Amino acid sequence: MSHNLTLAQNHAFDLARTLMVPVVLFQVEDAFGVMVSSEYDGEQDAIMHEYDPWFPAH
Repeated sequence: MSHNLTLAQNHAFDLARTLMVPVVLFQVEDAFGVMVSSEYDGEQDAIMHEYDPWFPAH
């Protein structure tokens, strides 16, 4: 978990590209976390963004 959003976003993007699987960036209280989308079973409202390595960046 990280308290720095920019750091969490960078890690999420890097993790998605390294593992070549979608990952989610989520927020719990004042901390941010990243995990593989298929493993995430938390609240959908906590998800801030999903990084998909197969979908080109905007």
